Amino acid sequence: MVNTVFKAALFKDPRYYQLGVLSVLLAFGVTTRAFEISPLQIASIFAAALAVQFLGSFMTAVRFDPRSALITSLSLSLLLRADSVPPLMIAAAIAVGSKFMFRLYGKHVFNPANAGIVALLLMSQTVISGAAWTTPGQWGTALWLAAALAGAGMFVTYRSARFDVPLIFLSAFATLIVARALWLGDPLAIPFLRLQNGALVLFAFFMISDPKTTPDGAVARAVFAVGAALIAYVLSYHFFISDGIFYALAAMCLIRPLIEAVDPAPHYRWGDPVSAPRFMPHFWRGRPAPLPAE
Repeated sequence: MVNTVFKAALFKDPRYYQLGVLSVLLAFGVTTRAFEISPLQIASIFAAALAVQFLGSFMTAVRFDPRSALITSLSLSLLLRADSVPPLMIAAAIAVGSKFMFRLYGKHVFNPANAGIVALLLMSQTVISGAAWTTPGQWGTALWLAAALAGAGMFVTYRSARFDVPLIFLSAFATLIVARALWLGDPLAIPFLRLQNGALVLFAFFMISDPKTTPDGAVARAVFAVGAALIAYVLSYHFFISDGIFYALAAMCLIRPLIEAVDPAPHYRWGDPVSAPRFMPHFWRGRPAPLPAE
C-alpha cells in the first residue's frame, strides 16, 4: 500500500522529473569535465540551500520539504560559478530564503534560483568584484544538446502545466534576434547559433517556466513570457549585458502581480491536472493528466 502511494506521488509531482533531468545533466557535465565546478562547491550549495529550507520551514511552522531546495541547488550548480565556496553558499541561502521572505498573495515573488543568481551578479558588480558569474560558454552551441534539453524540458513543463511558457518565450526571443539580424543584414546562421545555446534552453524550460513563479492564467503567462523575452533582448543586444535573461526574469517577477490582476486564476498546486493552453488545438483542450490532483 505504501509503495503504491509512493509511486502515485512520484508520477504525479513534476518536481521528481525535474530533479531527475537536472541531476543527469549535472552528472554528465561533471564527469566529462565540461563544468568547472568542484564536488566541494556542489556540496556547499546543497548544504546551504537545505539548511535555509529547514530553518525557513521551522520559523514559518510548515513541514520541511527538500524538493524545491534540491531543484534550486541543481540549478545553481549548473548555471553559477565562483572561485571559492562562500559566494555559492550565499547564492543558495539567498535563493531559498527569498521564498520565505518575499511573498505576495500566497506565492513567493521571485524564482529562487534566479534570485540567487541575480543577487550574486549584482554583488559581483558592486560589493565583491568578480565574486561570481554565469556559465553560458560551458554549454557550447551543440544542436544535439539543445534538442535533448528541449525534449526533456517539454516533458517536465507539460507535467507542470507550463508547456506554453518556454515556447512563447523562445518564440518571442527568436523573433526579435532574427528580426535584428535581418535589419542589420547579418546571416541568419548567427541568430540560429545563439538560439542553440544550452544555457538559454535550460533557462526557458527549467527556470522561467517554474509554475510557482509564473502567472496562473494562460493570458497572463503569455504576457509574462513575451515581456521577459523583450527585456532579455533589450538588455542583451542593446545594453550588451550577457546575463540579460536572468535580469529579465527578475524584472517580470516583480510586475507579475499586476499581470495576474488582469487575468486572475486559481493558484497552481503541485500535481494539479494538466490541460492544454487556450492557443493549442481544440481536441487537446481540457485533456486531464493521467493522475488526479492532490
